[in-house]
Amino acid sequence: MFADRAIIYVKSGKGGDGHVSFRREKYVPSGGPDGGDGGKGGDVYFEIDEGLNTLTDFRHIRKYSAGNGENGGKRNCAGKSGDDIVIKVPPGTVVKEAKSGQVITDMSGDNRRFLLLKGGKGGNGNQHYATSTMQAPRYAQPGQPAQELELLLELKVIADVGLVGFPNVGKSTFLSKVTNARPKIANYHFTTLNPNLGVVDLDDAKGFVIADIPGLIEGASEGVGLGHEFLRHIERTRLIVHIVDAASTEGRDPVEDIYSINKELGAYNEELALRPQIIAANKADMIYGDDDPIGRIRAEFEPRGIPVYGISALTGQGLRELLYAISSKLEQIDTKPVIFEQEFFPEYHFDTSGDPFTVVYDEEEKVYVVEGPRIEKMLSYTNLESEKGFKFFQEFMKTNGVWDRLEELGIEEGDTVRIYGLYFDYYK
Repeated sequence: MFADRAIIYVKSGKGGDGHVSFRREKYVPSGGPDGGDGGKGGDVYFEIDEGLNTLTDFRHIRKYSAGNGENGGKRNCAGKSGDDIVIKVPPGTVVKEAKSGQVITDMSGDNRRFLLLKGGKGGNGNQHYATSTMQAPRYAQPGQPAQELELLLELKVIADVGLVGFPNVGKSTFLSKVTNARPKIANYHFTTLNPNLGVVDLDDAKGFVIADIPGLIEGASEGVGLGHEFLRHIERTRLIVHIVDAASTEGRDPVEDIYSINKELGAYNEELALRPQIIAANKADMIYGDDDPIGRIRAEFEPRGIPVYGISALTGQGLRELLYAISSKLEQIDTKPVIFEQEFFPEYHFDTSGDPFTVVYDEEEKVYVVEGPRIEKMLSYTNLESEKGFKFFQEFMKTNGVWDRLEELGIEEGDTVRIYGLYFDYYK
């Protein structure tokens, strides 16, 4: 089954905890600290696999976790780093943060491998905290926590040209005649359930890739019908080719069809309706009598700068002229591929260094209260009972402006400060 959308959960590895231990050797009853460092947690990578063309695998496996770092050991033994995890996706996969829908990375072009989440850093063993005044520290640093995200994966096919049109206008027949693609062809709505890709090779002209987008119906941009599920595949194309049934074999008006399709494209993404377009008036071999529907289409759209070509995908009439016109048009359009720019940055999302903190005076308890995400995180890996740890705490509060804020509120020496359940007397 073709799948072009999936929601998955990813998690990097937690850093291993530092170890608390002391040397125990014969004739050395009180050896120094020898606790080893914890290992680093595994990272989460995305990587392009050219052999994949669908997101089906992600419908069966939805959770992906890197390995945790091992805890440190005695005798200065460092813990083993956790294994990285590499998630392989087909070219053209756009990775988004699920809740906001913001793009994290577009796995296409030169972006073959992307580091999504970093594993937590391993904590320091107690050997790092020995000082001249504290030679037997009983504190080790815990490993940093893992990072986790819920992701939305969307596959947007990579093609130069997107074929659009209502069901049964002949898109699949056209693709099978001009490319190496072999789509299923039959006379019923939504025959094409997959976006088929085909390569056009031309003599003395540059070839191109065509994507046959499943037939749209009115209301597709609002989620009506299967066509909505595939509108995302046209977002990368540089040129849109409308295939219309010029002979009106099913009673549809080709001019109205073109306007309807453009309305759906614009409703889904305003920029899509502004892309360069060419109209292929198909089924010219089935036009009889004095009626000239192709002339009527030309009169309507060529003054708007949209060229119209009469073709018959079945007999091959007009196909060569149309293909060379498409190639020529592509040469005039910016050849830079459509890449979706990053909007969500995990490294900033998990970095609390810029998070605000609050400093208020609690009238009832008569204490100054300091709170904030980064301060809470700092306390989780700082041993305030050690001299070195307490000096780090003091420096942290100073450089982050906490002391300045307390002084602005009028704190005096001897006043009490509460930080997440810990109480301190304030002295300069």
